[in-house]
Amino acid sequence: MASKTAIGERTILGFDFGKKYIGVAVGQEITGLASPLGSVKARDGIPDWDKMTKFMHEWQPDFVVVGLPLNMDGSEQPLTHDAKKFGNRVSGRFGVKVEFQDERLTTATAKEALFAEGGYRNLKKDNIDAASAKLIIESYFENQY
Repeated sequence: MASKTAIGERTILGFDFGKKYIGVAVGQEITGLASPLGSVKARDGIPDWDKMTKFMHEWQPDFVVVGLPLNMDGSEQPLTHDAKKFGNRVSGRFGVKVEFQDERLTTATAKEALFAEGGYRNLKKDNIDAASAKLIIESYFENQY
């Protein structure tokens, strides 16, 4: 899945890593925007690889961005190591470049936006994880320019 797409026109899949669910979103570099796609179930941080493969083949991303869970002071936590391991597995399995993006506050921001859109009914785990992945991609784009 090596990329030959010009910089500025690439498609990116973003993942909000979690031990039970991994949020997924797709972003387009040309617009700097992303859309939530849903989530992949995981068992102790290991995703349903069949579902991951479907996302990778459907979107054929030029690269992947994985959210990096950090403490508020920027230091690493146990989940940071797990997210890096997940990113390395995605890279090895799909032959795609993986970037990491600080994801501090994305879940809280995603919850606020979802609540504003549809109240408590909108605060389903799947919605939150996918919205967090969307924010991870968009913050990655913001940090590139």
